[in-house]
Amino acid sequence: MNRLRLWLLAAGGAGLAALLVAACLDLPGFGGSRHPYGDRAVHAALSRHTANTIASVNFDQRAYDTLGEMSILFAAVLGCVVLLREARDEHRARPVPADVARPVRRYALLVLPVALVTGLYVIAHGQLSPGGGFQGGVVAATALHLLYLGADYHALERVRPLGVYETTDALAVSSYVVLGAAGILAGTAFLANTLLPYGTFNTLSSGGTVPLLNAAIGMEVASAVVVLLAHFLDQAVEIEEEHGRGTP
Repeated sequence: MNRLRLWLLAAGGAGLAALLVAACLDLPGFGGSRHPYGDRAVHAALSRHTANTIASVNFDQRAYDTLGEMSILFAAVLGCVVLLREARDEHRARPVPADVARPVRRYALLVLPVALVTGLYVIAHGQLSPGGGFQGGVVAATALHLLYLGADYHALERVRPLGVYETTDALAVSSYVVLGAAGILAGTAFLANTLLPYGTFNTLSSGGTVPLLNAAIGMEVASAVVVLLAHFLDQAVEIEEEHGRGTP
């Protein structure tokens, strides 16, 4: 049985390698003036009033692929939550506040609102400039954890109710799917950018459904990162074994 599996794996790998080589041989020359895929992507982005072509590719031209990427992140965080949940032989111990150097405290508390606003800005302007929901979501989520560096873990817990972030994570994933299904109900296709007016080029309301899908991704990524870091920090700071310190 093991030998049969190896033969199947080898046959599948050989077929995939052959297809990859065939595709690479048919690519345009490196550094040439002919860029069929890039030209089409830019034309499609401009025709739908999306200034950032990358955002147009992610949330319009291949929005279905982005749904898969978001689902992978959601599943990965869900798996970590299940694996890192409090076991029967563990209990929670209130962490003792640690002394924080005054320069570290001042710097962390000063940078926290700046980093948070920067993350939200990157999300909101994803269809206009480099960035978007993925990048801005990570920045916004990690900005909250400057409170842990500048104050203590208890202060972070007060601004990070896990139930809210877990619900927001699920709602963000659902909203992305609902926006896609709305295209079917409208008589077009799943995730087709035909529901809303394209708006005025290079404004926040431009791009049709691109800003909405981008916002859903930003909300999902930010919530997922917060939930993920929360469970890892719980293991390192709060959760202890009944007979000794738990493994971080």
